[in-house]
Amino acid sequence: MASAALPPSAISAEPQPLTGVRLIVAAFALALANFVVVLDTTIANVSVPHIAGGLAVSPTQGTWVITSYAVADAISVPLTGWLAMRFGTVRWFMISIIGFGIFSFLCGVSRTLDALVLFRVLQGLAGGPLMPLSQILLLRIFPKEKAGIGLAIWAMTTTTAPILGPILGGTISDNWTWPWIFFINLPVVAICAFGVFTLLTPLETKRAKARIDVIGLILLVVSVGAFQIMLDTGREHDWFGSVWIIGLAVVAAISFAAFVIWELTEANPVVNLRIFRFRGFTFATMAISLGFGAFFAQVVLTPLWLQQVAGYTATETGFIVAWLGVFAVLLSPVAAGLITKIDVRITICAGILWMAFMSILRASWNADVGYWTLAMPHILQGIGMPFFFVGLTALALSSVPPHLQTSAAGLMSFLRTLCGAIGTAVATTAWDDASRTSRSELVSALNNPEAAMTSLQSAGLTLEQARAAIERLVEVQASTLGVLHLFLASGVVFVIAAISVWFAPRPKQISMGGGH
Repeated sequence: MASAALPPSAISAEPQPLTGVRLIVAAFALALANFVVVLDTTIANVSVPHIAGGLAVSPTQGTWVITSYAVADAISVPLTGWLAMRFGTVRWFMISIIGFGIFSFLCGVSRTLDALVLFRVLQGLAGGPLMPLSQILLLRIFPKEKAGIGLAIWAMTTTTAPILGPILGGTISDNWTWPWIFFINLPVVAICAFGVFTLLTPLETKRAKARIDVIGLILLVVSVGAFQIMLDTGREHDWFGSVWIIGLAVVAAISFAAFVIWELTEANPVVNLRIFRFRGFTFATMAISLGFGAFFAQVVLTPLWLQQVAGYTATETGFIVAWLGVFAVLLSPVAAGLITKIDVRITICAGILWMAFMSILRASWNADVGYWTLAMPHILQGIGMPFFFVGLTALALSSVPPHLQTSAAGLMSFLRTLCGAIGTAVATTAWDDASRTSRSELVSALNNPEAAMTSLQSAGLTLEQARAAIERLVEVQASTLGVLHLFLASGVVFVIAAISVWFAPRPKQISMGGGH
């Protein structure tokens, strides 16, 4: 999300910081709010098969639960600055956290996929502003000389939440029922809302009747929404053999073109596209968008494959995927320290290429692979992640003037999150296609299936059981080949991202600020 999506005018001059117990409790409430919003980006990943089974839909359709939240979350980020100016930072934080809680409850009681996706969209729209707002408020409650502690708390919750998401999601889905992945948000929301309302109301910012770019916002929602629906429903509608998909593609293309033209000519655009005139920002954003799309596609595909094909439970899957965060947390300070000592493009490129290498390592998996063979690429991939995320954020923000860093952070965050959702939709569809192709090739290449049938029947299976056993074997191998092809494709995307970094000029001075 945006490092800070609020303009300086949204923040009143010299707020009185908190001290003692009040400071500790307020910081905990804000960090917890940030934690729960980021947690919801990954908690559903390992639960998709459970959700799909509970709602009687395919696992591919089940991934809409992930992409709908991510897209809505991304769309709401550019609005955070305007909302904070119009209604007040603390007041809008309260509205967002309460809305997030209400829609979390409605997600849990949903009994159809349509209802669940609708409430996930609303949950994402409510939760999106909480990340930048929690960061801004953490900076306000700490004395200036200790502002770094506030940012460290924010960064830690942002990093650790995606790690705990798969573990919590898996454990809850296996031991309770999938709606509880949403219900557990409710006590957290209550604690955060009470803490912020009680302690931070005196720190409310001045309100101003700021104008919003309504046309730009409508065009943004229409273009992104139509494109995402096209990606999510394309496979089941035979892609461009369907009038529905063609219509969505036309709407997405026309509204996006209109959005670009409007935003470039609007005095107060909802998304400041003029920032792309800075070459460093353009290529850094391209790299982080491509890299995050490939990364998030793997984060979604791996749990699906582990549970549907390799026979792992949701809990076991959570404990495999969560290894991603170990080195990601430990090496974040190292990555931040190195960006001012050597050319940041070197560390970024090394980090992305390391993640590409881990994609190739994943491509050596098979359907009978053991726990540590699965865990090792996740453990090692965490080494490259801080250099990828921290380095590219620093490169992008250092490439624009200080007064534009807030807009740059919001735009980069929006594109990164959107590309994560697009990567997920493309990957799940491509997995189905690759699996179908591999199945056809395997069936035609089967060596003497009649003898295998006879052998299975002589072992006591009926004709139908023997046929089902061979079909299951083919399906498992085909699905595995399909996912391995996508791991290799992700590796290629990582390499392209690594190359694009070198088109950005080396920044004269590194800045991690967000235009505070």
